[in-house]
Amino acid sequence: VQLAESGGGSVQAGGSLRLSCAASGRTTENYAWGWFHQAPGEERKIIAAIDYKGERTYYADSVKGRFTVSGDNAKSTVYLQMNSLKPEDTAVYYCAAVLKTTLTPSRDYREYDSWGQGTQVTVSS
Repeated sequence: VQLAESGGGSVQAGGSLRLSCAASGRTTENYAWGWFHQAPGEERKIIAAIDYKGERTYYADSVKGRFTVSGDNAKSTVYLQMNSLKPEDTAVYYCAAVLKTTLTPSRDYREYDSWGQGTQVTVSS
């Protein structure tokens, strides 16, 4: 499955952005999804994940209460709503997908086999 992120940009601290990840190439109803970010000089880190039914989610401690992951199977699109953005949220954000029909969001980047190209998010103070 091919993934394409959109929605990144530059905002001031306290602002909001919504990232979208559109899938193409095959049906995605049995796919689990993840959002990762990678800041310069740092490893790629899990931000949020959602299982294939959209029933269970996972959030990194740093974004709990601020970010929300959701999916729209009809559109084969997953979203990451980011509110109350902080300068430390600045990074390239990637979406990822894996065929996985268990109700456990995947946290480990090694579980994913499809990745988007990334979208830059810059938060200024």
